[in-house]
Amino acid sequence: MKAVQYVEVGSAPVVVDIPKPTPGPGQVLLKVTAAGVCHSDIAVMSWSAEQLPFPLPLTLGHEGAGIVAEVGDGVRAVKAGDAVAVYGPWGCGMCLECAQGKENYCLRADELGIRPPGLGAPGAIAEYLLVDHERHLVPLDGLDPVETVPLTDAGLTPYHAIKKSLPKLLPGSTAVVIGTGGLGHVGIQLLRAMTAARVIALDVTEDKLALAREVGAHDTVISDADAAKKIKDMTGGLGAEVVLDFVGAPPTVATAGASVRVEGDVTIVGIGGGTLAVGFGALPYEVSVMAPYWGSRSELIEVLDLARAGSVKVHVETYGIDDAPKAYERLHEGKIRGRAVILPNG
Repeated sequence: MKAVQYVEVGSAPVVVDIPKPTPGPGQVLLKVTAAGVCHSDIAVMSWSAEQLPFPLPLTLGHEGAGIVAEVGDGVRAVKAGDAVAVYGPWGCGMCLECAQGKENYCLRADELGIRPPGLGAPGAIAEYLLVDHERHLVPLDGLDPVETVPLTDAGLTPYHAIKKSLPKLLPGSTAVVIGTGGLGHVGIQLLRAMTAARVIALDVTEDKLALAREVGAHDTVISDADAAKKIKDMTGGLGAEVVLDFVGAPPTVATAGASVRVEGDVTIVGIGGGTLAVGFGALPYEVSVMAPYWGSRSELIEVLDLARAGSVKVHVETYGIDDAPKAYERLHEGKIRGRAVILPNG
């Protein structure tokens, strides 16, 4: 079968032919209908050999959807022909966090060498994907796999982040979204669907801000050295109750810290390497700073329910599997508007 792999440190991803996997006991084989392309993949491909915590080659893609092709012995919850989405942050299934569906915070994943597809385990940008357990599959129930597959990360991750701050997103509040790409443009929609907050979006180009307005941002601001002052001016000098940074680079994290109000939340979602100093006087009083990771299985079900209700829709660009390296190139150059989706069997 064809697959897109990261083969050698420092190299670009390539399309290769590898054996089609066979499901063992408890496993499920999917014929992949759609797979998302994410900035996290670019981050992985920027690591040195010493930083990589898993061996190469690696089949990329941690956002996956497909049709059940085969099931291993003992699988009961799904059957051949079912259309499903893949819950990506796999855990042990047994620890306290996993028992609550929070496999993104599995307490034993590192110890047991359990890694998400595309981030250590073979990923979804291939004609077939082997899923380790049926609990990691969520029925699509009529949703379009191409539009839905980004929600397994680009929807789930902002949903999880926003959900933690819902008590502060009351009528009259302000939420700031920094970075309006794959995750950010979904985050804006989720804020509009789940809260009464005013949403201010930040990004570096007018084209990206145009997409932010299309999906529901009330106001937009160019993300530069003056952005925090503009947000303070727009909020009567107080700052925003919640600031969600989907970039996480040093300049955007600094903007986030300078934009938040007393008792507000700063949530650093992006993995751009930025950090925010916390201590008395470093931030307004009683500001909470969080760095969440992905989301729970139950939250993915909730995100897909929002999609069925028409509350969230991902702007996608589609590519065949042979063009997947080009999609990564465009993503790296900042040319993807929304989310790139690969159709391995399309």
